[in-house]
Amino acid sequence: MYIRKSTRIKDGKAHHYWALVESYRTEQGPRQRVVAWLGEMDKGGRLGVKSVAKGGGGFQRNLYDDTEPEWVEVNVKGVRVENIRDFGGPWLGLTLMERLGLDRFLSKYLPKGREEVSWATMAKVLLLCRLCRPSSELHIAEHFFEQTALSDLLGVSGNKVNEDRLYRALDKILPYKEALESHLKEVAGSLFDLDYDLFLYDVTSTYFEGEAEGNRLAQRGYSRDRRGDCKQVCIGLVVSREGFPLGYELFAGNRSDVGTVEEIVEVMEQRYGKANRIWVMDRGMASGKNFEFLNQDGRQYILGTNRGQLKAYERELLKRDWQKVQPGLEVKKRDTRSF
Repeated sequence: MYIRKSTRIKDGKAHHYWALVESYRTEQGPRQRVVAWLGEMDKGGRLGVKSVAKGGGGFQRNLYDDTEPEWVEVNVKGVRVENIRDFGGPWLGLTLMERLGLDRFLSKYLPKGREEVSWATMAKVLLLCRLCRPSSELHIAEHFFEQTALSDLLGVSGNKVNEDRLYRALDKILPYKEALESHLKEVAGSLFDLDYDLFLYDVTSTYFEGEAEGNRLAQRGYSRDRRGDCKQVCIGLVVSREGFPLGYELFAGNRSDVGTVEEIVEVMEQRYGKANRIWVMDRGMASGKNFEFLNQDGRQYILGTNRGQLKAYERELLKRDWQKVQPGLEVKKRDTRSF
C-alpha cells in the first residue's frame, strides 16, 4: 500500500488531497484501488500513514509518535517582535467596569440603534482608554487603540474607531451625567467602603485653542495655565476623603472660585442629601458671604484664610490654647460668628 496525491483547482487555488491506495494483481495485470480517502494532510500525517501502509508497528504509534523531525534554519538576527498589544490594563479595566455595573448602565441609557457599533461600546472604549492612558480622542483613534487588545476584548475593529465617533459618544453620555455620578456613588461606595462625611472641593480650568464660539461658557479669565490669550472654562470638582470623584460642574471661564461655592454645595446636597459632613476648601473660597451661607443649616467646614484676613485674628491666634491632634499639627477651635 502507498499514499497518492491528487490535486484539484477550487476558486483559483490548488488543493492537495491524499488517499491510501492498495496495489493488487489480476489476470489482466496489476491494478490499484483506494482503501481510504485521507483528505488534506500535513507531512507528519502522511509519514504516519506511509509507515502503517508499509506494515510498521501499531497504528497510533506510527501515525503520531514516529514521524520524522523537520529541521528549519532560522537567522536569529532577523527575528524581531511585531504588533505588540497591551492586554493586562484593558482586561483589568473591563473587569472593574463590570464590577461597577458600568456595562449595564451604558446598555440601559445608550441602547443600540441602527449603528454598526453601539454607542455603549464606544463609551467603553473611551472609559478603558482614559483609565489605561489618559489622552485625547485623536490620540486614542490614531495610536493607542491599535496598541491594545481592545479590538479583541470588545469585538471592535480599529477602522471603526475614529475621533468623530469618540466625540459623538461623549455627546451621547453627557445627558446622563447626574445619573452616572449617582450610580457610581452608590456602587463604588459599597464596593470600596467609601466615607462621605468629608467633601473636598477645588476649581481648575482648561483652555481652548480657538474662539470656541459655540461654547457660551468659554470666556477669558484668570488662567492657571498662563494662557490669558485663550478662552477657558472652569471645572469644579468634589472628591471624598479617599480622593474618589463624586461630581463636577462646569462654570464660565471668567467666574471666580469664590463665586462657585454656594452653587456646588447646593448641587451636591440635592444629589447626595444634607448629611452631617465637613466641607474642605482652600482660601480662594473664603468670603463673608460664603461663611454666612455655610453656617446655615448647621453645615461644618474648614476653609483656608487669606493672608490679609489673618491680621484681624492675630491676637486670637497668638494665644497658647492650641490642641495637638498629631505630630506637627495643632488646631484651635473657634466660632467664626464671634469674629
